Amino acid sequence: MKVFPAIDIKDKRCVRLIKGDFTKMTEYKTSPIDQAIKLKDLGFKNLHIVDLDGALIGETVNIELIKQIVVKSNLKVEIGGGVRNFDSIKKYIDVGVDKVILGSAAIKDKNFLKEACQKFSNKIALGLDAKNGYLSVSGWKENSNQLTFDYLKEVNDYGVSRLIYTDIDRDGIKQSPNFDETSKVAEISNCPVIISGGVSSMDDIKKAKNLQNVEGIIVGKAIYDGDIKLEELVKEDA
Repeated sequence: MKVFPAIDIKDKRCVRLIKGDFTKMTEYKTSPIDQAIKLKDLGFKNLHIVDLDGALIGETVNIELIKQIVVKSNLKVEIGGGVRNFDSIKKYIDVGVDKVILGSAAIKDKNFLKEACQKFSNKIALGLDAKNGYLSVSGWKENSNQLTFDYLKEVNDYGVSRLIYTDIDRDGIKQSPNFDETSKVAEISNCPVIISGGVSSMDDIKKAKNLQNVEGIIVGKAIYDGDIKLEELVKEDA
């Protein structure tokens, strides 16, 4: 089981949102670089980053910061947030990012996802953020009117290397992930699935380990609020 501690970046600071709402943002004192180094020193191998600035404007505005995180922490970084063209993907790969997460752009344009998988083999992760069975886009502000399972079946053979599934209603509220829905996604998906949204305790981590075709889990707010101790969590990171 791969454990992905999460760093959400806004104005070069670590923050957390509740259900993607920028009006419900908590800012933390630790800088993204210091947090990444701390995670590395504790023994973590993986890191999930969301560039909220990038998500808002659709540009890789924090590319230098991401580069420093990769270089100084040497963690396997997956990053998403406003990646909407091949140039942005290449920039992230060039600074050493392990996986680039495509979300809204891939949902709005399946051909973009297909070509990205062809151009950047084994580097593209697909982020599916769902609410009531439908995919949301544009920072969760829009409903795409596409059913999660229908979309996944259409793109399942494109060559995505990893799928990150988030139940928006669980995100940031620490009420456990939607394991039932994630299991259904994992059953269909041709690539390994990462659970995201709502992780609240070590029990959630243990439960995730028993799911088929689930590669890992993302942990965010529960770390920053102290509900999950990093020293315990790192033992699960394989």
